[in-house]
Amino acid sequence: MATFISVPLKKSSEVELVKPLSKFITATYPAGEEQGEYIRAVEELNKLRKNALGRPLDKHESSLEIVLRYYDQLCAVEPKFPFSENQLCLTFTWKDAFDKGSLFGGSVKLALASLGYEKTCVLFNAAALASQIAAEQNLDNDEGLKNAAKFYQLASGAFGHIKDTVLTALNREPTMDISPETVGTLKLIMLAQAQEVFFLKATSDRMKDAVIAKLANQAADFYGEACKQCQYKDNLPKEVLSVLAAKHTIMQANAELHQSVVSKQKKHFGEEIARLQRSAELVKTVASGYDEYVSVKDLSEKINRALTAAKKDNDFIYHDRVPEVKDLEQIGKAALVKATTITPPLSQKFADLFEKMVPMVVQQSMSIYSQRKAETVNRLVGTMREATNLCNGVLASLNLPAALEDLSGDSIPQSIAEKARAVVQLGGLQSIEQLIRDLPELLTRNREILDESLKMLDDEETTDNELRTKFNQRWNRTPSGDLYKSLRTEGAKYGGVLDQAVQADQVVRDRYTTHCDMIALLCKPENELNAAIPSANPTKTLQGSEVVNVLRSQLAQLDAMKKERETVEEEVKAVTFDMSTSFLTALSQDGAINEEQLSLSKLDQLYGAYNQRVQATLRTQEELLGQVQTSHQEFSSLKQSNTEANQREEVLKKLASAHDSYVEISNNLREGTKGPAAEHRPGAQRSILQRSCLSEHPCCSCRGPNPRTQDRLSTSTAPGQDPAPSQASSPVRHPSSGLHPSRQCANNRPSQQQPTTCGPANPGPGPALPQLPGLSRVLPDAWLQSLCLRTVQHAQHAQHAQHAQHAQHAQHAQHAKHAQYAQHALHTLSADSRTGRLPSSPSSRTAVPWLPPATPSAAALLSSAINPLSILSLLISPVNTK
Repeated sequence: MATFISVPLKKSSEVELVKPLSKFITATYPAGEEQGEYIRAVEELNKLRKNALGRPLDKHESSLEIVLRYYDQLCAVEPKFPFSENQLCLTFTWKDAFDKGSLFGGSVKLALASLGYEKTCVLFNAAALASQIAAEQNLDNDEGLKNAAKFYQLASGAFGHIKDTVLTALNREPTMDISPETVGTLKLIMLAQAQEVFFLKATSDRMKDAVIAKLANQAADFYGEACKQCQYKDNLPKEVLSVLAAKHTIMQANAELHQSVVSKQKKHFGEEIARLQRSAELVKTVASGYDEYVSVKDLSEKINRALTAAKKDNDFIYHDRVPEVKDLEQIGKAALVKATTITPPLSQKFADLFEKMVPMVVQQSMSIYSQRKAETVNRLVGTMREATNLCNGVLASLNLPAALEDLSGDSIPQSIAEKARAVVQLGGLQSIEQLIRDLPELLTRNREILDESLKMLDDEETTDNELRTKFNQRWNRTPSGDLYKSLRTEGAKYGGVLDQAVQADQVVRDRYTTHCDMIALLCKPENELNAAIPSANPTKTLQGSEVVNVLRSQLAQLDAMKKERETVEEEVKAVTFDMSTSFLTALSQDGAINEEQLSLSKLDQLYGAYNQRVQATLRTQEELLGQVQTSHQEFSSLKQSNTEANQREEVLKKLASAHDSYVEISNNLREGTKGPAAEHRPGAQRSILQRSCLSEHPCCSCRGPNPRTQDRLSTSTAPGQDPAPSQASSPVRHPSSGLHPSRQCANNRPSQQQPTTCGPANPGPGPALPQLPGLSRVLPDAWLQSLCLRTVQHAQHAQHAQHAQHAQHAQHAQHAKHAQYAQHALHTLSADSRTGRLPSSPSSRTAVPWLPPATPSAAALLSSAINPLSILSLLISPVNTK
């Protein structure tokens, strides 16, 4: 009678984990011990998968431990890598566990770029292996009975977990073996078999018949529910239904048999006979209909002996009335089994290979925190610089401190001489003129590239819609409008930036025109500069006056205040704090991270005191400037009023103003043209989306189907269906792109052809981008590169669905050729907008920043969250024409 159902294992195709994960790690983490440790962990993960899925497993607990350890590792690694269709893309292929295939139709299999799919299938195998191990146990001893019950309950819990999570994990229709209906039935089957094991244990231990009857009746109830679920659905092998029906009937017979003993003990002899008769009828039903699946010979003989004895005693001694079966009291139920709750880790002594790696949600929170921190620093620094520029402007309009140094009226004031030397050291007028001449051409080039990028998105969406219309439900890829919504949003944002750049160009020219003559004068030798400044009558009598001394004291206080601001700026920029610990603590305690609350609280703690110091300097400056203006009025009234003196003072004012404007322009230019720090360079640290796309081949790895095992459109072929067109068909190449439409994904077998790679053309960290014909690489490459997330896969997918679409394939391949640049450009633009820096590419361009006007509106713009200095520096970068 002890026939138990076990579930076959699913089979998986080999997946390349090392290359894509290692590339993500090398692009995300700096070279060193930490990076090496993570790469070694990736290799261990790959070995763990091969041990769990790549070889036959013994029906032993040690084999189950290997599968559970791999499942635990998948659960641990899932939040630490950006696994998704359009990020770090790994395609997993699994066959239906119950599909035997056919002569003309291949076995049913499904390939998905989803780690949730891999987890689901691995957990299915763990449950299946647990059912096989339980079925192999020796049920004649207590140890075997305990192990069988444990493994059946584990299998039941695993199948139940899959039922609850499979649709969310896959986000599409699964294969039949892991559908909610199938695994729900398997959950009940495993639970029923665990209950049956407890029934056998109670029988072996000679427990009270009332208890045994309840255990048997509960097992019969579990078997009955499972039988109902699979009775009208062809989702399990046909023999399963027969076994379930037989076991349901057998457990009912056992329940009636043991309840008859209870009736005898209560001296209800007629009821005893009725239950034994019912039990005998149930056994006969099994023997006649399911004898090839279960044996009930021993049970039948036991029931018949008891029935014969009961009838004999009742006929000769008790003469008790035998009631109808429908009048018998219902037997109680006692469930001693419960599906094991699936809460990782399930394996013993599990150790996470990536224990030190920060989860992606923490990385994302860290990224947002860094943005908030940069905005806070920019706001404080911008406020101080704006106030300093205002102070310099007021002093220049009053010709201070030159007016105090020029009391002789016939020599260059010391402050003017120092300003002239500073202008010459910064490159003089020539450097500014060259940058101004480059503005229109560079702005036009960037406009062309942005327009071409948006056109690529439009072309890709048009192609996707055409194929979706053509193949209907079989074209099950994520729609372009949903996948690239964020790219279009950022594209529109940078279109607005270009419009602002047009206005900024005019501001640059106006400001240059205003100060051009005076800047040129500052660039002349000292004797020529002195000759160009009008002389005036001596005013040496003012040298020792109280007004002059007061003015000098006030100017000294202003200088001290400016130096304090420089100190505060250095301290503000030097503030560092690792928020990862706070985010990790919040994640472990609450299961989620309130990034905004934690970040704002910490930033207020870090920069609150600096903000107070900045506000104090603003109040001090306001008071001192009021005092300076009052003292200057007294000083001016004491000076002799003549034409020569007024002309000289006017020239000195213009020279001082020209110096301040030139220094401000030069500082902004130099700050904007600084290459990003090493950790922000595209080759060293890309955005999460870009890094994940650059595994093996950015086009194929992000959206590409596995050429060997595609989803139901191509590689999933149920029996009776025509097989998908062969991959061996001749590929279609566009004559100019040279891009193979069926390029293998990162996790497939290596292609014999040289794979196309993306990245800078010059050697360095990260893959290299091929040159884009007809477009100058002024904008960063990532925005264009993200367009390749799917277009090549359209060609692959269409080739499987309708092999004759060669022209369409070539068009897709050409789109993907140009699309490779999009991802890199957009995220580099976004990152550099926040950091106020220009992405460097030494072989392709020399970056030039924006030239901001010295007006309150421009200063306010400078202190805003998006730094226009860095934005325009991205837009006017000249191109290396070599």
